[in-house]
Amino acid sequence: MDIKPLDTEQIGLKTLEKHLIRSKSKVSLKIGLPKEISNDERRVSLTPGGVSILRANGHEIFIEKHAADDANFTDQEFADAGAEIAYSAEEVFKKSELILKISPLTNNELEYLQPDQSIISALHIGTQTEQYLETLTKKSVTGIGYEFIKGDDREFPIVRMMHEITGSMAVQIAAHYLESLNGGMGIMLGGISGVPPATVVILGAGITGEYAARTALGYGAQVFVMDTDLTALRRLENALDRRIITAVANHQYLSSALQYADVVIGAAPSEGDRSPCWVTEDMVIGMKSGSVIVDTVIDQGGCVATSRATTHSNPIFMEHEVIHYCVPNIPANAARTATYALNNVLVPYVLAIGDAGGVKECLWENVALRNGTYTYKKHLTKKSLANMFDMPYREIEMLIASQI
Repeated sequence: MDIKPLDTEQIGLKTLEKHLIRSKSKVSLKIGLPKEISNDERRVSLTPGGVSILRANGHEIFIEKHAADDANFTDQEFADAGAEIAYSAEEVFKKSELILKISPLTNNELEYLQPDQSIISALHIGTQTEQYLETLTKKSVTGIGYEFIKGDDREFPIVRMMHEITGSMAVQIAAHYLESLNGGMGIMLGGISGVPPATVVILGAGITGEYAARTALGYGAQVFVMDTDLTALRRLENALDRRIITAVANHQYLSSALQYADVVIGAAPSEGDRSPCWVTEDMVIGMKSGSVIVDTVIDQGGCVATSRATTHSNPIFMEHEVIHYCVPNIPANAARTATYALNNVLVPYVLAIGDAGGVKECLWENVALRNGTYTYKKHLTKKSLANMFDMPYREIEMLIASQI
């Protein structure tokens, strides 16, 4: 099939296929893709192209009917790629040994879980419950969280992909809510000749912060980036050719910056834990009327004291005359792009599981998936989660070594 010069989706798929299509895996996995039903989630974990690669390696894929409609993939495309269309989430869970999801399981899905199943999905630490983790451990489910998957290079590949999308979209969202019709100050991010640009304050110099800064600079805004990590600030300042202003995120600088901010992008995550709360309620009270806060780490608890989780259906609320946008799954609004991004990261991991002979065997050799595991064989395996919920835990390495 010919590839058109600007057909980036096809180019990405062909590149993935070139590296991944090979002989059949050691075991045939039964992989389930239930339809996402929470928080206006529109993404799906695999594309039809990803399904065709897994089928070529001997795996079976069950996808719930209409699961990918909102990402603009049809059931027929998945069927043509070799997936079996299931007519309910319960059917998907019953037929599958490995579940690939975007959002954490809903209460109904927790009931559908089969003993000794494996699930790869986001965990959303900031909104998670003890009951959720207890259900997984009681059913001896192996839970692998997007937030924890980290390779030898210390990168979080799935988190990075989603953070790139989130950072870029956060600025687009802020620009939208700055408009008068949406209750904002009625200003443009980039200004015009004779009218100065908006001031965008970005909290965090990580991946989300970097892509937010790049996008805000593209709009023509004046960009401040604040972090507690001087090395991260220095790296970002150099990467963006000193077109941003950086400052240490202490109380003095934060209070001063927020008084002048038209937009605040909260992008200060904490690895495998709740995000730090850098912005106090008093700082929000001191902000301009009609300014906008986009808290991109609300799934980890948020880094602004006045933040509370919202949804795509009802994305904003007003607090102290400041617009707050606190949707935990921002990339869901770029569902097709985000699905391709997830597919490109997940397919190699699923192939690795098949090549190793199953999830248990793969955890021996795959550092990223082993780091990603938070429940295994009736045990919680993350100290941060154990501390958060006052639950016992055991190191995953010890459990694997003891061949439990």
